[in-house]
Amino acid sequence: MSILIDKDTRLLVQGITGREGAFHTEQMVQYGTNVVAGVTPGGGGKTVAGVSVFDTVREAVEATGANTSIVYVPAPFAPDAVYEAAANGIALIVCITEHIPVLDALRMYHYARSQNARLLGPNCPGLITPGVVKVGIMPGNIHTPGPVGLVSRSGTLTYEAVAALTAAEIGQSTVVGIGGDSIVGTSFREVLELFENDPETRSVVLIGEIGGAAEEEAAEYIQGMSKPVVAFIAGRTAPPGRRMGHAGAIISGAGGSAQEKVRALERVGAHVAASPAEIADLVDVAMASG
Repeated sequence: MSILIDKDTRLLVQGITGREGAFHTEQMVQYGTNVVAGVTPGGGGKTVAGVSVFDTVREAVEATGANTSIVYVPAPFAPDAVYEAAANGIALIVCITEHIPVLDALRMYHYARSQNARLLGPNCPGLITPGVVKVGIMPGNIHTPGPVGLVSRSGTLTYEAVAALTAAEIGQSTVVGIGGDSIVGTSFREVLELFENDPETRSVVLIGEIGGAAEEEAAEYIQGMSKPVVAFIAGRTAPPGRRMGHAGAIISGAGGSAQEKVRALERVGAHVAASPAEIADLVDVAMASG
């Protein structure tokens, strides 16, 4: 089984005629994703990787029944793309775009919620249910089907962890990148709850990093989970006040350090890896003991 995306996903690509949109549409189609439509204002009537392009989301949804959207639209215009998708009944909106201002991201978050849509991202790699559907930019070849759910703030660390799991013959149910910005549409806690309720997911990997309180909030939920959780927190050597890679990865004031996050996770029984290389071994141990 899986969370958020499955064989019934009907994907719409916003910004499909741009360089990134066209490239990743072809990759998703090759993976087997049911990409039913693309949208580029003024691009109606074109095709990209065999996918029909429409001028508006409304036209695309009416013609194809799309229920999921992925946004490959430049930052100045990405919020409008998210609003358009949410206003036209798209249930899951995956925003790949980075460099979206915090206030715009906050407005996107609240508008999507007001329309009963789930926003993933911005500045995220997307998500994948291995062997079934890929919605995003992650390399499909490193994933393999199995019982471990994975949720992460970092795209690159996600790929490293997945590759290690696959090499250890540990497959994944769904891999979800929530994004590394300070404001994201879906939290660790929300994804953990979905994995907890998924009967085919036996264990969960959480990859966090310095900055914010997302990992501490996740720890509160992990305390009541029936499934073992393995975690890794990036940025243990980061100096206070310096941003490390992501807009949300900055230690400020008295909170957000890697050490605080590790302590919070260990207090609730999570298995915390000292490096990404340990994740697969700890998952093996956690599933054997859990």
